[in-house]
Amino acid sequence: MSQPRYRRVLLKLSGETLQNKARGLGIDPETVAAVARRLKAVSGMGVQIALVIGGGNIFRGASAEKRGIARTSGDYMGMLATVINALALQNALEAVGMETRVQSAIEMNKVAEPFILRRALRHLEKGRILLFAGGTGNPYFSTDTAAALRASEIHAEILLKATKVDGVYSADPASNPGAQRYTRLTYSEALSRSLRVMDATAFTLCMENHIPIIVFNFFEEGSLETVIAGGEVGTLISHESA
Repeated sequence: MSQPRYRRVLLKLSGETLQNKARGLGIDPETVAAVARRLKAVSGMGVQIALVIGGGNIFRGASAEKRGIARTSGDYMGMLATVINALALQNALEAVGMETRVQSAIEMNKVAEPFILRRALRHLEKGRILLFAGGTGNPYFSTDTAAALRASEIHAEILLKATKVDGVYSADPASNPGAQRYTRLTYSEALSRSLRVMDATAFTLCMENHIPIIVFNFFEEGSLETVIAGGEVGTLISHESA
């Protein structure tokens, strides 16, 4: 197996990663098990892995407001959904022999540790896969922002944004066949072009803390391993332009 380019990474997974594409919303045990096996393979490369997982497969707080749920309440409901997803992935990882810890920004001592930075760093140093749940613990912040925040705190070398497309495009490639795929972008370019891969707060946090972002297709076989090994996959967003 290839030697890793990165030794400590923050992987941002959407909640949709854990659902069955055909069946729609929810958690699919077979899909979660497949994700766990991929993470085990990457861990076997000698990489320290931390994850932030979304909750959109269960509940999406930002869109709930349109259905009459107050934004603050909806966001907290979405945070709880991320805890459910983290517990599901923790179970699958432990089933394939990995040591894990779930840390939640919302304290719930019966199911997860509270987020404590020194404890999180110790878990990573011991080779445990660390799952950050509960977002930032505050409404009005996305899980992308939570990923950028945690990546900054643990001094991750890179933030890996896992999506269902093979990088960042100038427009939606599903509806615009002429959309251009970027191989490299600066943070400023991503912000000025309103490329909605991550929100502005997340981009700004990564820019200020010098954390590069790679946006890639998680569902492409071998893509995660290739990214970790430093291969040319997806779109790199950093201070340097193409």
